[in-house]
Amino acid sequence: MNSLTSAHAAVAARLEHLDWLIPTLARVLFAAILLVYFLNAGMTKLGDGFAGLWTPSTGAYAQIFPKAFEAVGYDAEALSLWHRVVVVLGTWAEFVLPALIVLGLLTRLAALGMIGFVVVQSLTDVYGHGQTGEIGAWFDRFPDAIMLDQRALWVFLFVVLVIKGAGPLSFDRAIRPTR
Repeated sequence: MNSLTSAHAAVAARLEHLDWLIPTLARVLFAAILLVYFLNAGMTKLGDGFAGLWTPSTGAYAQIFPKAFEAVGYDAEALSLWHRVVVVLGTWAEFVLPALIVLGLLTRLAALGMIGFVVVQSLTDVYGHGQTGEIGAWFDRFPDAIMLDQRALWVFLFVVLVIKGAGPLSFDRAIRPTR
């Protein structure tokens, strides 16, 4: 038994030196699994042409403020300035935050922003779009609920990046002041 615990301790000591792998792998997995999802979601919110960056599509309002948009008869001009600002910034966030994570630039801040984004996205899906059947439950036998299961894993990925940073292959590391 003593040799088993010694072998375990030796392997664990070697693995401790691979701490750079965790944030790097988190960013690679984000790019492989979620990057295109967020970029496509952002594209559905852009208006026509270059001005679409400041004038989102009507679909953007329907996705982000479904009940408020319905209440004004699906007339984006009838919504408040606050609604327009939130829609524009939310749309930009779907492009900027994922790009920052993939590049490893301001990674902790971008990952924190993505945590907030996923929380707001989930609340909007449940309360705005009424997707209560998608919530699921933890500690059940079904691992595929969109809200609690999948998005908890997304948030965990972002928490890793908030805690560990971007890792050695990143702009964060390249621009970090030397100590």
